[in-house]
Amino acid sequence: MDMIFFSSWDSLARTLVVGVLAYAVLVLFLRISGNRTLSKMNAFDLIVTVALGSTLATVLLSKDVALAEGALALGLLISLQFIITWLSVRVSWVKRLVTGEPILLLYDGELLQASLRKARVTQNEVRSAVRSSGLLRLEAAQAVVLETDGSLSVVKRGAGKGESSLAGVGGP
Repeated sequence: MDMIFFSSWDSLARTLVVGVLAYAVLVLFLRISGNRTLSKMNAFDLIVTVALGSTLATVLLSKDVALAEGALALGLLISLQFIITWLSVRVSWVKRLVTGEPILLLYDGELLQASLRKARVTQNEVRSAVRSSGLLRLEAAQAVVLETDGSLSVVKRGAGKGESSLAGVGGP
């Protein structure tokens, strides 16, 4: 029964020391890797973030994983994320593979049913995004786009006239 609440002072000391050091290593690696590592997340970034958290927790709580091994694992995950994002900026097929493409859900005030089904977005979610942007009716929106990070962007009518603001956005 004692093991459930307390195993030993050594175990607590190890968790404290390794926790502080592993956290410091993670913060250092994140600072070295740059702001992109902590940017608004797409699915790929979310996976890396979850993996980092899981690795940190394992280092903290498992006596079978040494701090050096944990630091290497954290560094490896961050390095792989850095390499993939570096490639995605330079190689278009890598970008499409990692982040996907934005999807046009509404154009010229009309809902695009095929795109809604493909993206698994409801009409009510689009209506909510339109209202959140300060518009009262769907017809007041030029477009609604499901971005690669899962957010919905609303382009108001008359915004960006003469610009190709919807270039690269997938339609139905």
